[in-house]
Parts: sequence; structure tokens; C-alpha cells
Amino acid sequence: MQEDYVYLKPNTVIEPLWDHWYAWTHLTSPATAAMNLMGRHLKIMDSFIMSPKAHEIAVNNPKMLGGPFMDIDPSRVGEVKQLREETVRKRAVQIQFAEAIKELTKLLKLEGQGYSLDELYERVPEILKGYVELVYDLNNNPSYRIFEALLYNSDVYSEDAQSIAMWMTNNDERPFVLSTPRLEGDKDVLHLSIPYKDEAIDVLGKMKRSASSFSQIKEKLGIAEEQETLFKSFFTTEKPKSYERYTGDKVRMRYMGHACILVETKDISILLDPLVSYYGYQTEVGRFSDVDLPDIIDYVLITHNHQDHILFETLLPMRHRIKNLIVPASTSGSLQDPNLKLMFNIMGFDQVKEIKAFETIEFEDCVITGIPFMGEHSDLNIQSKVCHHIRVGDFSMLFAADSCNVEPKIYEHVHRFIGDVDVLFLGMECDGAPLTWLYGPLLSESLARDKDQSRRLAGSNCKRGMALVEAINALEVYVYAMGQEPWLEYISSIKYTDESKPIVESNRLIDICLSQGRIAERLFGEKEILYSKYPVAELYS
Repeated sequence: MQEDYVYLKPNTVIEPLWDHWYAWTHLTSPATAAMNLMGRHLKIMDSFIMSPKAHEIAVNNPKMLGGPFMDIDPSRVGEVKQLREETVRKRAVQIQFAEAIKELTKLLKLEGQGYSLDELYERVPEILKGYVELVYDLNNNPSYRIFEALLYNSDVYSEDAQSIAMWMTNNDERPFVLSTPRLEGDKDVLHLSIPYKDEAIDVLGKMKRSASSFSQIKEKLGIAEEQETLFKSFFTTEKPKSYERYTGDKVRMRYMGHACILVETKDISILLDPLVSYYGYQTEVGRFSDVDLPDIIDYVLITHNHQDHILFETLLPMRHRIKNLIVPASTSGSLQDPNLKLMFNIMGFDQVKEIKAFETIEFEDCVITGIPFMGEHSDLNIQSKVCHHIRVGDFSMLFAADSCNVEPKIYEHVHRFIGDVDVLFLGMECDGAPLTWLYGPLLSESLARDKDQSRRLAGSNCKRGMALVEAINALEVYVYAMGQEPWLEYISSIKYTDESKPIVESNRLIDICLSQGRIAERLFGEKEILYSKYPVAELYS
């Protein structure tokens, strides 16, 4: 290795931020970013500034985990005040946009009485003109759709809000990121003002496996002299472990935590909902990590647009390794349903393809089919969600993620389309947060608590899960996407006990499956499953 060449340490975090808040999809799409700025960030900062001690008490209460409370020492209230002032100054356009969205919603509710909406265009707030179309649904309820591509080319899209924080992790602990910003004064954290599309992120990602010049990456990222010591601590001359390519004659499925599963044959690799743990430090829970991923991943599949299924922190550093990124299609133009292909393209992913329900992608001896994804989105009209049916030879897998089988007939119909399924992966986080936990900033009016609590981000319970299992005649059933792994807590805020409903319900489902002669298990940490590519009859003969 050349003298100047180094590797990026495996426990170096490349954390994407948006105005110092953890970046997720609703902070990348311009419309949802503006609404979250107004309805989430400013509200949390105002609350912390008013009573920092109350936030400290709340974050130390396990029952308040995942709530709108900053996990920041009260003594740093001055830094939070400064962040708020900078946010209001820099994001005046976004604040105006968010206020205009609420004004437009009120206008439509008042004036949209079934008559033509043509005359209302003159009363659309100026900042929205040319970016929205006014519409009715078939029940004469007025609404609007957003021309999202135009917003990406407007002042509402704030690329200058994007940055990267680099730091080292030696454990799985981190504050809940949707409620806690990363302040400039955070110790041992290097802030880099670069957009997500910057090719320097690809160079950093490559350095996890291939050594490169330290001086060149330092120059590419514009590292100042006073930053160099910290920046240098992220690199090593020690060569990392090499990925061992699978060369067997079976289908290998590796559970990597939550909804992340790597499917491999000797010819192909498919990674679903990437959320990958770091390594290089002592852990109590075993896990696969980046070292267990192929150098080139043929297909990365995304099931839906939630922060625990689209993790930029994992995806950006592996962007250069992905041949095809498959996302659920959406052209609705609705505020709550940003277009994922458009968003990823803007972020520098040029290998994005969309898939709809019952569309197929074929390659080698593999077929990927989009399957309807039901529920889990608080009854909002969201198109960007899809389950994935993968057939390799005569062997088939269905990855149902958080799909909630609220109407069992749907999968009876699906069965006629895809046939029996050998292995089913089913999410059963059947409690789920209420609508406002995730989508609250997008609402124009407050929702009554009883209605909010009834509309949850929940997967299937035992009854609904078994209806799916039996509809597709699954031979093996694996409960996953439960958010239990310790390296997930900062993004999922989930901690279960034996009495928690998702644990009780998934235990019941597993017991029923076992009593019926099916293989069944709830996944946690890591799991490797090997299955023959050949007809099931051969496997069990």
C-alpha cells in the first residue's frame, strides 16, 4: 500500500444532516421539509428553550421514548437558541411555504363546495402559484396536488441545508434522531458542508474497502488545518476484512436486523430495506454488518417511505456499490407521498427504477414482482409502498415488511397471481405510533386524540398475519421488521417487554404456525437461512 493510502475505519459514521437535524426522506422532499421545519423542528426547539429541564426529565423516562424531547444537556440551551435563530433566518422561504400550504388548505375547505375551482387560482398564495393544481376527488372533496419536480428547481428546495457529520461510534447508543439535532459544539464530530449528491461521499464509502490517498480525500472535502487531526482519526492503515462471496448452489438469506435482508445466489445479490449496523467494537447482540455485503449489489429494494426503511446513513456510503435501486412508484403529487425516484435522483442516485404492484423485473433466473402493501400508513392515501415477491428458479420469497392485512381477501387474490410462497417475511409491529407521530407536521388542522390514536402506523397482528400465511400457503414464516435490535433504537425508539402486544401477538402466530407443521421464528440480531433453488418437492423428498 502506498505511504499516503488509508482505509476508512469501519465504525466511522457518515451521518447526513438537514440544518443540523438527522436527514430522512421528509427532510429531502421540499414540501415535506418545509412542513417538518415548521411543525416539528421549531416546535421542539421552542419547547426546549422554554423548559430544557423538562426535556431532560422526559428523555430519562422510558415511557417517553420517541417523544418530541431533545436529548441535550440543559446547559446547552444557548446553542439551541442560536440554532433556532439561524434556522428562522436561513429558511424564511420554507416557513412562508409551510404557512401558504395551511392557508391554501383553509381556502379549499371554505370555498371548495363542488363548483369549479378555476376562480380560486387567483387566491392561491403567491409562493404556491404554478406549483399546485387544485382538484376534487370523486366525492367532491377539494384538495391539491404538487408539481414536486418544479419545487426541486425553486428556492423552496434548500440544498445548502444539507451537510455531513463524521464521527466514531463505539456502541449502539444514540439520542432519538427525529427529536434531537446535532449541534456544532458536539465533541469529536466533524461537520462538512457538502450536499448529499457530492461525489466525495462515494470516495469515502469506497475507502471502507479500498485504500485511497488521505491527502486527496482531505483536499476533496476541503478539510481545514484545524480539522485535520480529528479527520485523520477516522482512518487507518489496517486493511479491513474482505467480503466472502457466496458460491453455493442454494439461495442464501441473511437477516441483518429489522427489515434488512440480503438474498444471494452464486449469480445475484438483492438487498432489501438497507439499515446496516457498524462493526469494530464490542457488542452484546451478534449482527451482520457492512463487511458481510457484496462489493457490488445487483438490486436494492425499498418497501416504503418510512425512516426505518430508507436510511440515508446506510444508503449514501454504499451508493457506488448499487447497480439498481428499486423504489415503489408514486405520481400522486400529494404532500404526504413524495416521489422517491425523483428524490433519489436529486441526491445523486442515477440507478433508480420504479416498480408498481404486479409489475415485474426479470434477470438471470430471478423475477422480482411488486405486491400490494396494505395499511400501516394511518389510512393516508400513499402509493409509495410495495411488498416484494422474489422468485429464484422454483423457489419463492415474499417480503411483506409492515404490510397490515386489514383486508384478507387481497392476499387470496394475490395468491392466484404468484402461487404458493416458500418463505414469508412478515412485519408484526402491531401497536405502532399514532398518525401524528410521523405525519403530524403535514396536517393543516389538529386531529382529535381519539381519532389520532385509532389511526396507527401498525403492522399485522396474529389474526391478520395468519390470514396472510394461510392465503399464500407459506412453508416457512419469519417475523421481522420489529425494530428490536439495539442499533435501531435511535431511529425506531422501540423497546419491548414480554408483555408488549407485538411480542404476544407474534408469539401466538409462531405457535400456530409450528402446530401446523410450518417452520416459524421471530428474527433478532442475525440469522442465516439456506434454501434450495430447486423445486420444493426435491428439497423435502
